[in-house]
Amino acid sequence: MKSHDLKHNSATGHVTGRSVYVNDMESGPGQLVARVVYSKHAHARINDIDVAKAAGVPGIAAIITAKDIPGKNQMGPVVHDEPCLAEGEVSFAGQAVVLIAAENEEAALEAERLIRIEYLPLDAVLTLRDAIAKNALIAPPRYILSGDAAGAMETAPLKLEGILETGAQEHWYLETQSALAVPGEGREMTVYASSQNPSETQAIVAEVLGIPRNEVEVEVRRMGGAFGGKETQANHVAAWAALLANATGRPVKIHLFRDDDQIMTGKRHRFLSKYRIGYDEEGRILAYEVELNSDAGAATDLSLAILERAMFHAENGYYIPNISITGRAYRTNLPSNTAFRGFGGPQGMAVIENAVDRIARLLKKDAAGIRKLNFYGIDERNQAPYGELILNNRLHVIYERLLISSKYEERRAEIDIFNGRHRWKKRGLALTPVKFGISFTTAFLNQAGALVNIYKDGTIQVNHGGTEMGQGLHTKILGIAAAESGVSARHIKVSSTNTSKVPNTSATAASSGSDLNGMAVKNAIETLKARLKPVACAELIKAGAKDPHHGGIVFAEDAVFTADEPEIRISFPKLVMAAYLAQVSLSATGFYKTPGIHFNRETGRGNPFYYYAYGMAVSEVETDMLTGMYRLLRSDILHDVGDSLNEQIDLGQIEGGFIQGVGWCTTEEIKWDDKGRLLSHSPDTYKIPTAGDIPEVFNVELLRDYPNTGTIRKSKAVGEPPFMLAFSVWLAIKDAISAAGDHRFEPLFSLPATAEVVLLSLEEIRKKTENIP
Repeated sequence: MKSHDLKHNSATGHVTGRSVYVNDMESGPGQLVARVVYSKHAHARINDIDVAKAAGVPGIAAIITAKDIPGKNQMGPVVHDEPCLAEGEVSFAGQAVVLIAAENEEAALEAERLIRIEYLPLDAVLTLRDAIAKNALIAPPRYILSGDAAGAMETAPLKLEGILETGAQEHWYLETQSALAVPGEGREMTVYASSQNPSETQAIVAEVLGIPRNEVEVEVRRMGGAFGGKETQANHVAAWAALLANATGRPVKIHLFRDDDQIMTGKRHRFLSKYRIGYDEEGRILAYEVELNSDAGAATDLSLAILERAMFHAENGYYIPNISITGRAYRTNLPSNTAFRGFGGPQGMAVIENAVDRIARLLKKDAAGIRKLNFYGIDERNQAPYGELILNNRLHVIYERLLISSKYEERRAEIDIFNGRHRWKKRGLALTPVKFGISFTTAFLNQAGALVNIYKDGTIQVNHGGTEMGQGLHTKILGIAAAESGVSARHIKVSSTNTSKVPNTSATAASSGSDLNGMAVKNAIETLKARLKPVACAELIKAGAKDPHHGGIVFAEDAVFTADEPEIRISFPKLVMAAYLAQVSLSATGFYKTPGIHFNRETGRGNPFYYYAYGMAVSEVETDMLTGMYRLLRSDILHDVGDSLNEQIDLGQIEGGFIQGVGWCTTEEIKWDDKGRLLSHSPDTYKIPTAGDIPEVFNVELLRDYPNTGTIRKSKAVGEPPFMLAFSVWLAIKDAISAAGDHRFEPLFSLPATAEVVLLSLEEIRKKTENIP
């Protein structure tokens, strides 16, 4: 089997139930369970906490409040504005106040009922509009400017303006937040975490315990999904478990109940965006002014980096010569919002995609043509607002191919006929592109390490800093290691991610897991091959080879040989044993840093991305004019992954990311009451996509014959970009609504486009239609 055809290395374990997750782990008979007592108030002063009665419950091992934390009462990953446990005041409903460790869950629940916390409610900011009105910024505004947006706007022949609200989104990973902390000798603490960022988890645990990082070991075997929700917020349960383990001297596990997980954790950031756009009679965009306002929640978390990426993607795939992008993040009394697949990109792109759709409707032209007209060029019209040149643009080739494969123009005509014949059902069609920058926009995070060990029997162990959350990273790394070493994948094992093996790692995020860690593994294997080549030469001479030289040694097919004499070969295990006997080191570290990444936040200029991933989707929906419900009839996707590292995994990521995006765009509505308490906190009130939301016809293809030079095996990242392809569904629904008024009126629209949003929009169009003489 070729390395790029490998099946997901946990597939069998997943379907048989043998894959081990944190909640499956047992450290022994002394292990305790934990309970997190959290605030029911969005904003309140804590006047008193009484745990005396609770402490007397049989089976209670420890009860901890902020005063019992031996180190820093902080777990803010970037800005220290997020207490580990509330102290003096709570700033959102769901904030942890008290921790309980008990012999069993029943005891923990009984203790929680007996804890008395006296609160004095305070005024709370619960909506983004209120936060904007109060100017509750968490940091100064950010700007990216290019050209003269204000001047070009004044002289533009046509212009429009608007406001778009995009909603929050729950990560809804199948495995809720979990951690198992096991105290060791002295001050040692081992944490088995469900974390995308084990090095950061290590740092937070060390800080709250008041010990150095070399006393803390964090291990991640796998996560049952994450989607960004375990990039920083997995640190919370790890820190709480470690505090209780430290206090009791016994292992402690925390595994949040689904409702508690949703109540306590942050979401995708809500945005309220205001824009003006100037254009000509052909639909060419001349000027764009956009103000992106995000709801950060109660603490900073990653909000500023997410806002920055939203700004970087405010123009999506369109060249706009005069542009002004303003970003502001506001504090509210809700859980700290955090990373989510796309990391701000979806919120930034949604505004321009909606604006382009409006331009097309006002000009009575097809939106796909307006999009093509405004795409970045190949050798000109190719500078991004922040100054980076958009090279190797794939938008045009994808557009031409997808237009043909999806039969876009033919289906557009068929839909017009259908809509003319049906009053209560309307169909809509939309094509939307994605241009997504790949790299951490915080430049120093673009680094990765690896440790590769070869054992005397010729088997290989690969350790790297990336984490497996179901996306197939370990399988891709396995394929890379096999291809680079020439050793069959069955002889290679990718180990759990562990901070004692590979230190100071970046989060598995920004779609960079394969890019960074794959190159680090390649670097380690190259070091090992360089050490083995002299031994290989000596062994090949013994076997009868004429004159092997280091440059001609080939590692392939579980053997070494020369290109000139492939029939004379030494098995890889024999070579390894010879190297061991010759006292050659069979262990090597690897390292990689992405070149050329820089950005000046003061000037808003630089090269924040190493390259761009491109994709495009065409979606067709049928919307019921009486209920507001829709059917996703067909979606066609063509996506650019360079030379795929593993086609089946990449196709799965494209399909999964797209459907998750469909959920954000349509059904996943998050609501809080007027006290800041989450209403949609369980599967019966929060609607993620199901099998019925998958397109009835779903065609997904990879762009062929466009390798990506300078990356691991000429591949491209794939995790996040497909999410935004779901705009094709969102705008197809809008197209169907528009058809109810013969496309004469702009529908009122927001995101998600729930049945309620659709019906209200249809009612508005009905009123306008009735007022036409």
